[in-house]
Amino acid sequence: MLIGVPSEIKPQESRVGLTPSSVQELTNYGHKVIVQDNAGFGAGFENEDYIKSGASISSKVEDIFNEAEMIAIHL
Repeated sequence: MLIGVPSEIKPQESRVGLTPSSVQELTNYGHKVIVQDNAGFGAGFENEDYIKSGASISSKVEDIFNEAEMIAIHL
């Protein structure tokens, strides 16, 4: 399954749908994860943290919504 993680759009929102450790767990089970560029920045995660966990980074949120089979957001 391809899971997408867009950046949160609410003002002053620092949470992110998946942490790098969550991405690692999902990729260990064979899932693919695509994270929007700097989606985890407010929560203290760099793009490199997600890449090391097995995710790919997308600069366009449209690509995430068009390609992902499931979207992970923080509620």
